[in-house]
Amino acid sequence: MESWGMLLTSAALIFALRVVDVSLGALRISMLFRGKRGLAGLFGFFESLIWLIAAALVLGNLTSPIQFIAYASGYATGTMLGSTVEKWLAIGDALVRIVTPIGSPELSSFMREAGYYVTTVDAKGRDGDVQVSLTVVPRRAAPRLMAMAHNVNPEAYITYEETTPFRLAAVHAVSVRK
Repeated sequence: MESWGMLLTSAALIFALRVVDVSLGALRISMLFRGKRGLAGLFGFFESLIWLIAAALVLGNLTSPIQFIAYASGYATGTMLGSTVEKWLAIGDALVRIVTPIGSPELSSFMREAGYYVTTVDAKGRDGDVQVSLTVVPRRAAPRLMAMAHNVNPEAYITYEETTPFRLAAVHAVSVRK
């Protein structure tokens, strides 16, 4: 009976290790996309170290289907947990694009009063003239902005996408002529 206890304890440890290492992998990739290389490297170090321990436990007993299932289940759970944690952290910025028909309630003034920077563009849509409002906000603020826009103008068509801002440094032009 003790061998069953050890086997189940080992399977639980493998499961937990895989949940942690795969979650770290999801966060590592997210940090790479956001330009946070140092943090991504730190996550990568611990991800690979934890994976190595889990793999050694599984490879040390290749006759245990329970450990195989624990390994695979930990991977699946870690994928779900890692993406949930990344979404909860909401690091980075998002572009919110709001398209409203001309003549419907105007959003840009409400957005500016709420403290958002807004650029508006008049455009032609399938059903006529529209106004496109664009703003870049922290990802954490995007759901609140989208709810506000929908409350002010239920006809608004709203899209959201994560962005990676590109900032140019202000440098003086250097002459190539001598």
